[in-house]
Amino acid sequence: MPRSVWTGSLSFGLVNVPVELYSATTDKTIHFNQFEEGTSDRIRYKRVNERTGEEVEFSRIVKGYDLGGGDYVLLSPEELEAVEPGRSRTIEVTDFVDLVEIDPIHFNKTYYLAPKDDNAAKPYALLCRALADAGKIGIALFVMRAKQYLVAVRPEGETLALQTMYFADEVLKPGRDIKGLPVEAEFSDRELAAAGLLIESMAAPWEPERYSDTYRHQVEELVEAKRQGQEVVTESRPEEPSRVVNLLDALNASVRQAQSRPDAAPARPAKRAPATTKGPRKAVAAAKPKEVPAASSRSELYERAASLGVAGRSKMTRAELERAVKQAESATRRKAS
Repeated sequence: MPRSVWTGSLSFGLVNVPVELYSATTDKTIHFNQFEEGTSDRIRYKRVNERTGEEVEFSRIVKGYDLGGGDYVLLSPEELEAVEPGRSRTIEVTDFVDLVEIDPIHFNKTYYLAPKDDNAAKPYALLCRALADAGKIGIALFVMRAKQYLVAVRPEGETLALQTMYFADEVLKPGRDIKGLPVEAEFSDRELAAAGLLIESMAAPWEPERYSDTYRHQVEELVEAKRQGQEVVTESRPEEPSRVVNLLDALNASVRQAQSRPDAAPARPAKRAPATTKGPRKAVAAAKPKEVPAASSRSELYERAASLGVAGRSKMTRAELERAVKQAESATRRKAS
């Protein structure tokens, strides 16, 4: 059962709602400890003075702010504590804005707000419904764990979600902070039409359950296999894809590949494509290849497995995918004959 990470109240105007804050996500990244090879001895880190090589007690460590060029300003824990913001007891909404006005790049981590008790249920539900009807989200500042956050409070069905946000000066600007952006390029109507058709061919409803962390699953299978004493064989790395030379050919080939998927949506002409453009339309109308070319990489095998409807493909190794694809193709040929 999740535990609340913060308790206080949510206020808007003169309305005050006692709430508890819960993390809406969980990090399932696999973490490892370090051991000396050939032993069961854990590796530990020490805080060492890099000049003397001697270990330093934690109580004698202060923090240094890097000024650049090897210069630092040293700050003691007491000095930092003196300017530390006090813990917020209230998430005070100061503005209501349209969600569409906020670029998703500003959003960071999501939490759920829950009413703290039965008395808070009605004003909580009222705010949730009112925000949904108005199409607005609340903006507030509050402090949690000695850090100040800019947050957005928005309805998520019958629940209020709180999303921490990056401040304006934390968001990098293309052109100002990153060289080479924005990109300026020229392309033909045929290339634009082919790209539009590719997007249409790959259009799909958002179903988050379709996607999974295949690397994490494979590591878990590897750990379980070694735990049971099984021999583990490491497969060779897949070949790097060759550099695409002709953009239009690559787009047309991608359209054909996308349309060969069982769940592919029927392609519609790109809106910007001129009526006289025949190149990409002709490519899309071409018959599907009778035989899928042999795959040399796991990603290609995965695409073939998807087109054949192989179940559990996201958890398979390359060797398992190859066997599954061959079996599925054999079954398909038997049915056809």
